[in-house]
Amino acid sequence: MGETKITYKDAGVDIDAGNTFVKMIKPLVKATSRPEVLADIGGFGGLFSLNMGKYKHPVLVSGTDGVGTKLKLAFMANRHDTIGIDLVAMCVNDIIVQGAEPLFFLDYLATAKLDPEKAASIIKGVSDGCIQAGCALIGGETAEMPGFYTGEEYDMAGFAVGVVEREKIIDGSSITVGNHLIGLSSSGLHSNGFSLARKVILEHMGLGIDDEIPGIGRTVADELLTPTRIYVRSVMNLLRDFNISGLAHITGGGLLENIPRVLPNGCKAVVRKDSWQVPDIFKLIQKGGNIDETEMFRTFNCGIGMVLIVPEREAEDVMIRLTGLNETAYHIGEVVKCEAGKECVELV
Repeated sequence: MGETKITYKDAGVDIDAGNTFVKMIKPLVKATSRPEVLADIGGFGGLFSLNMGKYKHPVLVSGTDGVGTKLKLAFMANRHDTIGIDLVAMCVNDIIVQGAEPLFFLDYLATAKLDPEKAASIIKGVSDGCIQAGCALIGGETAEMPGFYTGEEYDMAGFAVGVVEREKIIDGSSITVGNHLIGLSSSGLHSNGFSLARKVILEHMGLGIDDEIPGIGRTVADELLTPTRIYVRSVMNLLRDFNISGLAHITGGGLLENIPRVLPNGCKAVVRKDSWQVPDIFKLIQKGGNIDETEMFRTFNCGIGMVLIVPEREAEDVMIRLTGLNETAYHIGEVVKCEAGKECVELV
């Protein structure tokens, strides 16, 4: 009797499914292309030719991130077409705060068993996010890892690279006392604080993924899976005409932890809590979990996804431009002198 032959597919890895998936996503990748892209996906590395004639002293800026436990809600709702937007947003919003234009993006998708249809839906979101950010999706990796991941779950990571002229890098060093803080509205939780949000909404309040949230009129899935805002086009527009002293992407750590990352020594941000309308979802989470206000502001964005720090003389014009760009913007505070050893952000 001959020995049984075991294939890679028997071990849980389907090469044919992987090839099918690559064919399915090629149009999605092509839709994000820029003139600098030199090759289609499928090679060992993505090729991108930097237009050196466009810059005097170009500096590459890179960022990487994931989506976190927001993925758990995508699994529960069986919705996978927007989670890729979150992935792109978390990376490109990080690099634009230094004034960098996003150039290209790569993704990593790992799962127990590759479902080409589901994976293509995920990459559709990545493609949509890249189109919003104006960057090219030039490659990625899909890993089928049975025995490491289980069931229908998957994980994602993203990598963005951008470019900025050396003399135009935004590092917060030009921030001075008297500068104004302008906040750009978020679309909801974005991609942070979901461990706490899930604990409050699903456990403490006992809501299901398809239940309507009291007082909000949307289901848990609709509200919490709303994609992260991508601020690239608006910020790049502002940078052409205004002196932006500093930018802070409000992610994990909220306003209290992220604004200080760009403040120079001796400066403190005074943030007026009543200067913008906090979305109802944050109020519901705070009440449902009996969460302290400080804990809310250092966990969630609370309605502000990006903070611009601008000279007082330009603040009004920046607000007018943002309105023209269809951004909902708020004048949320000012920069004041900070004594040594004091907190860098004060909520008033």
